[in-house]
Amino acid sequence: MKIIVYNEYNYVQKMENTMKFAFYTLGCKTNQYETQAMERLLTEKGHEIGSFEEDCHGYVVNTCSVTAVADKKNRAVIRRCRKNHPNAILAVCGCYSQHDAEAVRILGVDVIGGSANRQEFVNMLVEAAENRSHQEAVDAALKRREFEVLPAGGLEERTRAMLKVQDGCVNFCSYCIIPYTRGPIRSAPVELAVAQARELAARGYREIVITGIEIASWGADLPGKPHLTLLLQAICQAVPDVRIRLGSLEPRIVTAQFCEEMAKYPNLCPQFHLSMQSGCDTVLQRMRRKYDTARYYESVALLRNYFPGCAVTTDMIVAFPGETQEEFEESLRFIRRCGFADMHIFPYSRRPGTPADKMPGQHPNAVKEARSKAAIAVAEDMSRRYRESLIGSIQLVLFEEAEGGYFTGHAPNYVKIYAAGEDLHNQIRNVCITAVYKDGVMGELL
Repeated sequence: MKIIVYNEYNYVQKMENTMKFAFYTLGCKTNQYETQAMERLLTEKGHEIGSFEEDCHGYVVNTCSVTAVADKKNRAVIRRCRKNHPNAILAVCGCYSQHDAEAVRILGVDVIGGSANRQEFVNMLVEAAENRSHQEAVDAALKRREFEVLPAGGLEERTRAMLKVQDGCVNFCSYCIIPYTRGPIRSAPVELAVAQARELAARGYREIVITGIEIASWGADLPGKPHLTLLLQAICQAVPDVRIRLGSLEPRIVTAQFCEEMAKYPNLCPQFHLSMQSGCDTVLQRMRRKYDTARYYESVALLRNYFPGCAVTTDMIVAFPGETQEEFEESLRFIRRCGFADMHIFPYSRRPGTPADKMPGQHPNAVKEARSKAAIAVAEDMSRRYRESLIGSIQLVLFEEAEGGYFTGHAPNYVKIYAAGEDLHNQIRNVCITAVYKDGVMGELL
């Protein structure tokens, strides 16, 4: 017998025979959101969520394919899961299986899905676990036109929830496989995003991260092509007591008007991940990025003017095809000028099917490693300087978990805070910053 249960998203079937599933998520915050959504879809069917370290009926690997290293990690996790749980159902979804389903098939996977249709994937997972059957459905990403509505939030003990408002990308940067694995732009209507934000607030989440593949493009597919500020204003107003954090932004979205409008909302976190990739104009051109360093720095300056003390973070690709030593050193000078609070440094990774894969001037691993090391050294120095600037300040910290004898959490600028205390989970407390400590800062509760 199956019991039909209704929720606001769809009809789901609650099974008499409860099963347990575990998830392993690689990659971006969008993947994290989609994992949380799948967890909810399964629990709404009456099933349980476990961990990869315990015995479960099925294991799901939600993959990333942004770099060759990511692909290698995907395969390692899949192989390890199959070895450790030979009799369980092994399911794979995400950008890796979307891009190369055959590479996943040969690893002995039972259920294969792509980077969309999560409800269908969950249904296949349950069916495979019930019937010990093989299930597979991977669509044509470039033909997608509708935003997939999924439940927001996951397991209740979390303090921070992802809210996906956009999917897809049409920038087609020369190095990037994501437009081919995620398809064109699809945006969540304002009403949906606001309703989900209110639901998350009602469930006790203290922070919401606005995420998507390229959130600056939100609204491009909606009637009237509304600007991202319309969405962010609506969310900030709907949940004034919840911290709103933005995912990665393209520099073009940061204008004086954008900053002026968003600075009105005290619950908007002053941390901005501003996508860069290179600090050299000639490299940016080969990457097919839609800005130059002058426009990028203008965005950095605007953010610091309207949000004093804000944390500006970024990504950087080193050893892009044809990048000379002089171009690389120009990038280093530029990032020092920007003074980032944190950076992610990536050696260029060839992605078959992208224009950059066929460009001349591909660098050997030794060059990639040397430039990565040099860029990381600069990034670490800037990070320390930013954290040192916080000493003596009072930060409003959302505490999350115990770690190494302290409780840890994050300030609005997303700096990790260590403080002595007990039972601080999901509390927001004032903390006086006393010193730089490990990957964050040390503070005292006030």
